[in-house]
Order: sequence, then C-alpha cells, then structure tokens
Amino acid sequence: MMTPDFSSNNSLFPFTTELLTSATPMDTVDPSTLPYDWNRVARLLITTGLSVLGSVGNGYMISSVMIEDHLRRRGNTYIAVEALADLLVSGVVIPVSAVMILAGIKQAEPIKEIMCHVQWFLTLLCSLVTVWTLAMIAMENYVRLCMPPECYTFFSKSHIILSVIMIWLVSILLTTLQFIYKVGPDYCSKKVSYMELYQGIIGSLFFFIPIIITCILYMKITYKVRLARQNPSFKPPVIFGWDYSLMLTNMYSYIMFIVLWIPFCIVMSVASFRHQITPSFYYLAWLALSKSCINSVLYCISNRHFRNAYINLFHYCCCKTTVTFSRRSRGDATRPSGDVRVHIIPGYNMYSYTSPQRGRDASKRVLINCNNRPCHNRSYEL
Repeated sequence: MMTPDFSSNNSLFPFTTELLTSATPMDTVDPSTLPYDWNRVARLLITTGLSVLGSVGNGYMISSVMIEDHLRRRGNTYIAVEALADLLVSGVVIPVSAVMILAGIKQAEPIKEIMCHVQWFLTLLCSLVTVWTLAMIAMENYVRLCMPPECYTFFSKSHIILSVIMIWLVSILLTTLQFIYKVGPDYCSKKVSYMELYQGIIGSLFFFIPIIITCILYMKITYKVRLARQNPSFKPPVIFGWDYSLMLTNMYSYIMFIVLWIPFCIVMSVASFRHQITPSFYYLAWLALSKSCINSVLYCISNRHFRNAYINLFHYCCCKTTVTFSRRSRGDATRPSGDVRVHIIPGYNMYSYTSPQRGRDASKRVLINCNNRPCHNRSYEL
C-alpha cells in the first residue's frame, strides 16, 4: 500500500501555509506610525495634518492669553500651560511619527525604538501635566466665580508660578520612575509588567483623583450660578458673563479630555491585569493624542474672546506684507515713500473691544449722551 507523501505536496491542506505565515494582528500595529496595513500616504497625511493643526492652534492659544485684554489674567496662566503641554505633543511627538513614515524606518531598526520611547515619555509627561492643570483651572474658576474677592488673593503671581513648577517637576519625576522601573504596559515593545497593584495606586493618586476633583468643582460652579440666577435681585456685571463663558469653555475642554483619554486608560488597565496588549490599545492611544491637536479649535469655537484673538493673529501672521528696507545716504533729505512698512496687529495697537479702558471711554460717552444723568439701559451677557 502506497502512503501519500505530504512533504512535497500540501494541496490537501491549503490552509496550512497560510496559518503558519500569516501575521497576528499585533504584528501589523506600529506604536509610532499607525498600523502598517494602512496606506503610507494616508498615514503621512494624518500625522502631518494633526501636527500642523495642533502646533498652529496651540501657538495661537498661548498668544491669545498674552494679547487679549480680557484674557490677560493671572489665573489664565494655567490655560497657557495646558496649551504648552499640548504643543509638546503636536509639535514634537506627532512630527517624529511623520518623519519616520516619510523616511520609511521599519519597526526593527534601533532608531525606531529609541524615538518611540522618547515619544511615549513625552506623551505620559504631557498627560500628567494636563490632568493637574485642568484641576487648577477648575479651582481658579471656582474661586473667581463663587468665592469672595478676598479669596482670589491666593492666586498670586508667586503662587501660580510655584504651582506650575511643582506640576511639571512631579510629572517629570513620575514619568521617569515609570520608565526606570517599567511600571505599566511597555508601549514600544508591546509587553506588560506584573506590578498591577502599584500601577493602580499610582494611577488613582495622580490621574483619576484630579479628574474627580475637577468634575466636582465644575458641578459646584454650575449649581451655584444656577441658584444665583434664580434670585430676581441678581444683577451681575458684564465681566461676570465673560468669566462664566470662559468657565464653560474650560469645562468643555475637560469633557473632551475625558472622552478621548479615559477609553485609553481603561484599555491600558485591562491590558495590565490580563498581561496582554491588543491592537485597540494603540488605536485609542492615537485617539487620545488627537486631543492635543483639537483643543485649541474648541476654545476658538466656544469662546468669543479667544475667537477674536485668533482672528487678529491670523490677520497679522497671514495677511501682512513684506517688510522692506531701501538703502540711502544720511544726507538725503527726501524720504521715498514705501521704503519701510511697519505692521501692527489690527486692534492691538489700540484697546480691543473687551478692554477696561475702552469700557470706561464708552461709559463716558454714554454719560455725555445722557446729559450727565445716569442711563438705565443695561445689558448683561448671562
């Protein structure tokens, strides 16, 4: 009896070779440059687009706090710090991925692993800074809107600078310890550690507790303002409406952070306890990174003071003409026209419409129009 020879012919088992050579889902996932099975041009466009949108938007956001009259307050320093953390992600982490896609660097190359660890370090650092900064923003909004003016003296320049320095130092320390002792999933090597209890304690103390505190503060602000509005004698000034509108924008930013980051944190916790990383871990990581690129857009849409500053910055950066100089001797008495062009941000060479000085000038004009008698035409933005 002749026995069939399976060594030279595997036609009876057509699926054998496919099972042996097919890659697992984790093999197609690249921690730094999106999945390999995606089109290379599409991956490059996504990373480049996110980087440009986030870098320009976060730069505008930081500049708005510096130039817009109503936003130039000590407490809004925390908003600029949040934008700075987002700028590190959109201006360093994501561009590195775009460069590696463009250069065609493979996952097995040593430079790829080094850059991946740098990206993961900055991502963890910026996420911790953002969490604690969001908590400080909520605390500052609560004191500004719901507490007596004397309590706001706590947010002095020295206290704000000290708190910002402490946030960055503690975040750097925790992130460094995480890399030294390899706590939690290793994002780049696709491995998990066996320190679930320690990871849960650290994550609860330095990540979830600030998130809960921030949620409680925003709920208290909303509740107290709603109660105050129910009082018929409650006649807040216009500036109160501006502050409340900014608080709502900060709360929307916090909600967006929760929506984009919490799914990734849940999957990371599950991966630590199950000792297995799934592709969704990396998909949700990129979803969380997108928060740093669209947060500035949210501020532009939901707050008119940021929107006004963005418009003026856009006109200054994109619509100005070139500064030109023409050489001439000092003895020349005539000055040719158009040799020097100076460009000032429209609206910022004078007081903007939100300026207190302009508000005083407007009130003087109203008194003049009313023949120096008090006018009763009041308007509030509540």
